Amino acid sequence: MCIWSGRSQPTISEPQRRKAETSKIISGFLFFQFGSKTSRGTVMAPSLAQAYRRRWWMAVTSIIENLFFSAVLLGWASLLIMLKNEGFYSHLCIENETFATNRSLVEGGRWPSCVEQEEMLNLGFTIGSFFLSAATLPLGILMDKFGPRPIRLIGSSCFAASCAMMAAAAYDPEVLSVLIFFAVSFNGFGGICLTFTSLILPNMFGNIRSTILSLMIGSYASSAVTFLGIKLIYDLGVSFRLIMWVWTGLACFVILNCFLNWPGESFPAPEDSRYTKKMRMNGIVTEDRVTGDRYITNVMIMEDTVSPKPQESEKRHSENASTVPICRSVCSPIFLWSVVVMAITQLRLIFFMGAMNKMIEFLVTHGDPNPSVELRKETEDQVAFYSSIFGTMQLLCLVTCPLIGYIMDWRLKECEEEHVNISTSKSNSAPPKRDRKIQKLSNAIRAFIFTNFLLVMFGVISLIDNLPIQVLSFALHTVVRGFIHSCCGGLYAAVYPANHFGTLTGFQSTISAAFALLQQPLFILMVGYLGGDPYWINVGLLIFSLVGFLLPCYLFYHRRGLIREKAQLDVIAACQSEKENEDLIQSNCEDEGSSKYGNIPNGHTG
Repeated sequence: MCIWSGRSQPTISEPQRRKAETSKIISGFLFFQFGSKTSRGTVMAPSLAQAYRRRWWMAVTSIIENLFFSAVLLGWASLLIMLKNEGFYSHLCIENETFATNRSLVEGGRWPSCVEQEEMLNLGFTIGSFFLSAATLPLGILMDKFGPRPIRLIGSSCFAASCAMMAAAAYDPEVLSVLIFFAVSFNGFGGICLTFTSLILPNMFGNIRSTILSLMIGSYASSAVTFLGIKLIYDLGVSFRLIMWVWTGLACFVILNCFLNWPGESFPAPEDSRYTKKMRMNGIVTEDRVTGDRYITNVMIMEDTVSPKPQESEKRHSENASTVPICRSVCSPIFLWSVVVMAITQLRLIFFMGAMNKMIEFLVTHGDPNPSVELRKETEDQVAFYSSIFGTMQLLCLVTCPLIGYIMDWRLKECEEEHVNISTSKSNSAPPKRDRKIQKLSNAIRAFIFTNFLLVMFGVISLIDNLPIQVLSFALHTVVRGFIHSCCGGLYAAVYPANHFGTLTGFQSTISAAFALLQQPLFILMVGYLGGDPYWINVGLLIFSLVGFLLPCYLFYHRRGLIREKAQLDVIAACQSEKENEDLIQSNCEDEGSSKYGNIPNGHTG
């Protein structure tokens, strides 16, 4: 209702009134769909309550967006074939055409290919994969301050720009090949922005958070299949430039979806007090049929809401967690060992993705520096075939990631709450439950042992000089890549305070990405000095992979200390409980005695 100060309300005609009502209806619909408004009528970001109502839409679209717009750069094997066919850095082969052993002409009038071209393109993959991992630390800091909405908008815009740059560079690759470095950098940065922001969305799903989170990680890890699908379309005769322009347009829909549905503030964790059950009293008017009296009955209604004020106990817990300095967590042996394991695993996986086509080529030609035309054609076909198999297997991540999530959540339902009141928990006669922190640590030990075993098996199979059996190494590579991130995340959640999780994950990803830059000199060593033979590099990486078993060994030692500490606390608690029971019995006896003699007034029996 409008209030006119000092003025009479103007008369409104019937058409104007209908127009105003229609405007109100449309405005209300837009408000419900897109968010709150300012006084000027501009659409703002949705609130957390509105985002909570749209959480299923956001979850489904995030999984689809992760699959098509996140870590697609990990499908480098398929993209590399298209870039070489489009002539990116093929002018390096023309400039060095005097070296016949260093150059291979592709039949059918297509662009030539050479080692120099492959080194330059692999450098682009190295830079892009670095941004795909190293940006997590600054993104975590920015997202804690500004929320996921601006990060996701910037990331989707960068991804759209990367596709546009690839399309533009394909018009004149001899001059614009340098754009591929900017394109893969924007692609990696934009992809990790979409991935990183989607990982906090499962906080809106309470008890099924682990399931939604595993689907997010699985869709991120499976996004390498996207370039395989694009290559299949490319092989049908569709222009590379047209594909990239269409992909740019699809990325704009990601921007629009984020603008309309994602809130400006971060999603709180399910244990956060902002997710509470709000009790609302509704007055329902009823009438007594006998007396005719009317009265109001108060009815309790449970309502899901987002409450702005935390409870006092959770305030105290968050204050205790915030008192732990981040330096203590960063310098702890568990975190340092996890960084070492993650860095070695990341280098192993990234090197295989970058050098896979050359490995397949060597298995076909067996290092022949001057292959025949037939052998060269067979090599090209085998590389295309096995790179397609590798890309297809990336979908295994959607199936295998929930498995490692199940291992990390093993028997957690049988555990006691981490911050339960001791007096309350000791008052009942129920058998003692498992300690949640120790159980999480035990699950992390099993997960790391299993993942490292698969990584070693992957390294052993990579040494076998047999092309069909390498399909098994493709599957193991995909599974390990999906498992290792979940293992580290579960370990950090079990050992460190919750407010350190993002910073520790960012530090670990940045250091691992920096260490993975070694894959470029390893690739140059393989195609240069070793003549394309990856055997000795694979042997060295296999030996380094054995270091990964030292982390679960240390975790086992750390768990023994926690078990001893818990046993001591249980003994102390039991002694205190016995003492309290004795004091209670003694006080009850004294109360009974005083009440017995207190019934005799003035010392006389009644």
